[in-house]
Amino acid sequence: METDANEVEIIERVAALDIGKAVLTCCVRLPPLPGLRARRQQVSDHPTMTRSLQHLMDRLVGLGVTRVVMEATSDYWKPAFYLAEAAGLDPWLVNARDVKHLPGRPKTDRLDAVWLCKVAERQMLRASFVPPPPIRELRDLTRYRVDLVAAATAEKQRAEKLLEDAMIKLSVVASDIFGVSGRAMMAALIAGQRDPKVLAELARSSMRKKIPDLQEAFIGRFNDHHAFLLATMLARVDTLTADIASVDDRIEAHLGPFADAVAGLDQIPGIGPRTAAMIIAEIGVDMTRFPTPGHLASWAGYAPKVAISAGKAKGRNATGHGNRYLARALGEAAISAGRTRTFLGERHRRLARRRGPSRANVAIGRSMLVIIWHLLAHPDEQFHDLGPDYYTTKINPDRKRHDHVRGLQALGYKVTLEPAA
Repeated sequence: METDANEVEIIERVAALDIGKAVLTCCVRLPPLPGLRARRQQVSDHPTMTRSLQHLMDRLVGLGVTRVVMEATSDYWKPAFYLAEAAGLDPWLVNARDVKHLPGRPKTDRLDAVWLCKVAERQMLRASFVPPPPIRELRDLTRYRVDLVAAATAEKQRAEKLLEDAMIKLSVVASDIFGVSGRAMMAALIAGQRDPKVLAELARSSMRKKIPDLQEAFIGRFNDHHAFLLATMLARVDTLTADIASVDDRIEAHLGPFADAVAGLDQIPGIGPRTAAMIIAEIGVDMTRFPTPGHLASWAGYAPKVAISAGKAKGRNATGHGNRYLARALGEAAISAGRTRTFLGERHRRLARRRGPSRANVAIGRSMLVIIWHLLAHPDEQFHDLGPDYYTTKINPDRKRHDHVRGLQALGYKVTLEPAA
């Protein structure tokens, strides 16, 4: 580090990359030559092919660069980041919104690289969270699983719409048309069976109670055109289901080093092994990246933004945008926790009655993040549920009595309290 005349701590040797798909621009800022005051600056363009990037990293290492800063541009930053990481160059990925170009100045790749480098050398940027390689691999698997599940769900919805087009009302009678009974009936339809009585007799287990309704549901106009499309859709559903199972096995294998962390998060109501794996894939297990639970909640988008102008708060209670995969996992966990007889379940129900289920989900998600931070930051600690009766046993009786009295007074009543015998 060095200090200039204005006492600003400056990184002596820093590089910034303005990355595109085919070409990146690199700006390097170095200490001045002996006898000069102005810092040296080198700007160059490089192809984004791996060999060219490797030569660039070797050059930066030779120049003694200690930090390489780049904007998060699509996925184009990943090759440069990974190679810089392997070369020990301390790569920083920064949010493009934090690097605002001054208005009125021309905008080119070279000027952007110079501006990013100047801002970086004065340490005016924050590094985005990029997990280590093992967590990145786990993240790739869990996110791909989410995409596969979404694709399978979309294909099932298409199949249901196709049955509606054929006037087959199977989804009205069966809650899940892709269960054992539903698949057997759709297979028979594809094979050419059109008799409603024969199709209804394919029902299994508890579905047999609905045979009369099923007979009515299969009175429609299902033809060979529908059979072709339905067969194609069911084949895609089966393929996606097999892919999901394969990815699940791969996730299980990658969770080996994180088995203790998964077991710790599994103690939290609403969080099972699969949700725990998704959470770990998004935030990792090293909580030194987040100094406090509040930092983790803010990064995840579960903390209200502070926006005050002229003494007035704007956008109060707005949390902003965070990690959508983490938000999905926490939202599902919060809903599941709301159905349990636990402290989090009771808190969810109390908040849902007063503020609505959406706000309750966000509040419980933040509470879960606080618990997760403590369990990951202190692996020896265990989760202890406070119980569903925590509020009723811990609330101050005097405060509760005061609240009831004020509520009645607000309705226009004069309240006189007399202790019971």
